[in-house]
Amino acid sequence: MGFDFISTAQLPAGFDAQGHRGARGLLPENSLPAFEAALDLGVTTLELDLHFTQDGNVVVWHDPIIEDSKCRLPSETAVPDAPDPRNPLRRILISQQPLAVVQAYQCDLNPEPDRFPDQQPLAMPLAGADYRIITLAELFAFVDRYANSELKTDAQRANAAVVQFNIETKRVPDHPEYIDDGFTGAAAGPFELSILETVAAHNLTDRVIVQSFDHRSLRTIRDINDEIRLAALTTRGAANLKVYAGYRFDIWSPNQNDLTADLVAAAQEEGLQVIPWTVNDAADMDRLISWGVDGLISDLPDLLLDRRTN
Repeated sequence: MGFDFISTAQLPAGFDAQGHRGARGLLPENSLPAFEAALDLGVTTLELDLHFTQDGNVVVWHDPIIEDSKCRLPSETAVPDAPDPRNPLRRILISQQPLAVVQAYQCDLNPEPDRFPDQQPLAMPLAGADYRIITLAELFAFVDRYANSELKTDAQRANAAVVQFNIETKRVPDHPEYIDDGFTGAAAGPFELSILETVAAHNLTDRVIVQSFDHRSLRTIRDINDEIRLAALTTRGAANLKVYAGYRFDIWSPNQNDLTADLVAAAQEEGLQVIPWTVNDAADMDRLISWGVDGLISDLPDLLLDRRTN
């Protein structure tokens, strides 16, 4: 099955409708099927998270660990040395595993059924039931395949050909082991460099946003790349809008609960776009749109894309 395309013309002109982790409210997060569903619906941006494997591969996953609430090992013989996430004594850090082990797991489980009652591990027309943890390069290749697939409508293919990617570097300053590449904050680490190399190899610099709560990661990227757009993620703190603008960031992405109409206006006055996260309630969507935000990040892109501007 697929999802019907919902026109973004129903939103303000230029509005950025971002599918959080693909379409987390509908299918298991950060998976090819979830990204396919988001593309089917017509999101303007696929939002996703990035980690770094022991052997230097950039992978699409939110958590630093593989855990049994989201992932399972389908076959004990798939990768003989793969640790079992059901072992409570084992923390399967992605940064401490090679890609072959990371991709042995199927991550098709719903850890929050009360929050996401409609999430299902559907088999999609293009992605099938491939719920592996994918690489960033695999995602880029999949979107290109989608844009040329006869299984999709003209509108879906045209949208996929220009869709943006909002990719988050999951660095945590207090936990360097989550990425574990020797990053000090003084210069881009192997993780950032690998991300930029992958983006450049697919000629997607103009369609990629790099976001992070660790603003050191963004600053080091800006030091070596003037073109790629950067988004400062924030939560529960003061909005240092002039600082973000001074660092030549392009976007401020606050927790929606930290936002006011005045802050939207102030950020835009500094030349920053404002794209809050993670907005899943229709009334909140309408309120934030009325304040003039430049986009929204949502687990429910179907609900977001159905907003009316009247």
